[in-house]
Amino acid sequence: MSKIKVGIVCGGKSSEHEISCISAGSLLAAIDRDRFDPILIGITPTGKWVLPNPEISLTIDAGVLPAIPEDSPQIVADIEGFSFQGQPLEIDVLFPVLHGPYGEDGTIQGFCEMAGLRYVGSGVLASAVAMDKSFAKPIFHAHGLRVAEGVVLHRRQWEGAGRSVELDRIRELALPLFVKPARSGSSRGTSKVSSYEKLEEAIEFALSFDTKVLIEVGIAGREIECAVLQKKGEAFASPVGQIKILGTHEFYDFDAKYLDGSTELIKPEISEVVESRIQDQAIAAFDALGCEGLARVDFFLSDHGDVIINEINTMPGFTSTSVYPKLWEGAGLSYTNLISALIDEALWRSADVTR
Repeated sequence: MSKIKVGIVCGGKSSEHEISCISAGSLLAAIDRDRFDPILIGITPTGKWVLPNPEISLTIDAGVLPAIPEDSPQIVADIEGFSFQGQPLEIDVLFPVLHGPYGEDGTIQGFCEMAGLRYVGSGVLASAVAMDKSFAKPIFHAHGLRVAEGVVLHRRQWEGAGRSVELDRIRELALPLFVKPARSGSSRGTSKVSSYEKLEEAIEFALSFDTKVLIEVGIAGREIECAVLQKKGEAFASPVGQIKILGTHEFYDFDAKYLDGSTELIKPEISEVVESRIQDQAIAAFDALGCEGLARVDFFLSDHGDVIINEINTMPGFTSTSVYPKLWEGAGLSYTNLISALIDEALWRSADVTR
């Protein structure tokens, strides 16, 4: 029996290029090669589709993050699929471990739909809405999920004559505030603001990553994560985990997540009733956006016992030590078997967007 050819796409034009590469490196190391024949496909920071050297290092080396080299051999990616030097690559299914814009936001999904390629993860609309927190939050609220109070700020408002009006509107929110790009991940561009004097600086920083910024009231409590996995169209929730921040980090920022080992995932001390409520809300959020395949749903459990959804990630960090695989490992599903389950789900799902 011939192996299933899996195109593992990583890199991309977003600020999460390097994190995508790390996810792909872990995936390549763990995929079941008795069943699957993986082919690494890279997208360089400038947007070139390439075939990287199979020996490329996709790990953090002495604090240096990996990237797809611009001088890698280029491939053709169009509505006919993928080809290299005039020969088709004959990909059966894509596993796009792309994080952030140009990957997790519906763009790569739209390409796959046009090319008739099966792929792991959510479709165009769910990916786009989940990526843009300013659209996802009203949908969550409409489905009965609690969200943090906040406002949305566009660059045109900030750079226009109404800046002072916008600042007055934001200052009505209670401190501390979190200022973050509406369409970014891995906490890139995110700041915690504990005084209004720091607000403008934080907004400028976030606007360097996106044209739209979300300013939200900070929630006093714990950060709780829940992973969702589909099996033949039915969504299942993992046991929940709590993010514990170590060292001097004020919040779960990029450095704490990836560079200095300042976080750990622990089993929260909560009742089965509360855990079940979080699991139910994770599936409700997944279904509200029409997600498919997988997602990591991030919550706050406030000091008053309120469950508040923060965001949903349709292609979360996917290294063997990332939160999503670790949550499923806690349910007895190994990293390798998780990869297989996601590919099987993509192959099971109809490739026809009208069905």
